[in-house]
Amino acid sequence: MIRRTILIGLLAIASLAAAGVPVAAKAGDVIERGQCSGASHWKLKLSPENGRIEAEFEVDQNRNGKPWRVTLKQNGTRVFRAVRYTQAPSGSFEVRRVLPNRAGADQIIGRAKNLRTGEICRGLAIAGF
Repeated sequence: MIRRTILIGLLAIASLAAAGVPVAAKAGDVIERGQCSGASHWKLKLSPENGRIEAEFEVDQNRNGKPWRVTLKQNGTRVFRAVRYTQAPSGSFEVRRVLPNRAGADQIIGRAKNLRTGEICRGLAIAGF
């Protein structure tokens, strides 16, 4: 039931975005958080930055030195891919990129895969600034 509700919500957002309606049109930041496929957590924050979009994707594993392959996509196009390691003191990493602000709402997806355990983190946020 929960999955169906989430799917319906995502489809509604996608249809609004396709129609050019600014879904997350607000002056402040857009922040989404969630649980990964294991014990880790992710946060995806989008902020207006001088006419562009600042995207910050963070994964917190609470263990230092663990490798993750990280990808950022904007409207389906890969804009970043690299390996990052969790660091002290919190056992997390963060990727920050300033992206172009495309016409209409921008969908940003952050995805990270732990290269040792296979754990997956996937976050989605939509900005309409």
